[in-house]
Amino acid sequence: MAETTGISGERLRLYIERIERLEEEKKALSDDIREIYAEAKGGGFDVKVLRHIIRLRKMDTSDRNEMEHILEVYKSALGM
Repeated sequence: MAETTGISGERLRLYIERIERLEEEKKALSDDIREIYAEAKGGGFDVKVLRHIIRLRKMDTSDRNEMEHILEVYKSALGM
């Protein structure tokens, strides 16, 4: 491939192909995750709660504790 205005067409094509492969892998993983959620839902689990737990598990413990404390303060202020 020719080089146009300092851009290597071959190098650009390789970048694009790598990104396309990763996008395909990302879609496949997303589909797999969706299937697991559907399976869990079929098993009687609440998908919203599962997603929330996964978000919490990703958080640092101190950040999670702080968020839970603030949540309790807010709920208390609202009389919940």
